Amino acid sequence: MVHVRIDADRCQGHGRCYALSPDVFGADDLGHGEVLLAEADGEAADDARVAAANCPEEAVIVSETGDGT
Repeated sequence: MVHVRIDADRCQGHGRCYALSPDVFGADDLGHGEVLLAEADGEAADDARVAAANCPEEAVIVSETGDGT
């Protein structure tokens, strides 16, 4: 299980998070990313990690929850 968030101060609206992981992220009215699934596991957690790795502003933050999954 992972916790997913977006640092709104860093997000510039590139849209890679919601393009790569539409089940985890969406777009607000200005095209900036927003988290749709704050706690993710399995494929959704993998998708969140991919989005974090591809965010040019490093605004997507994925933290392990420490429950062993």
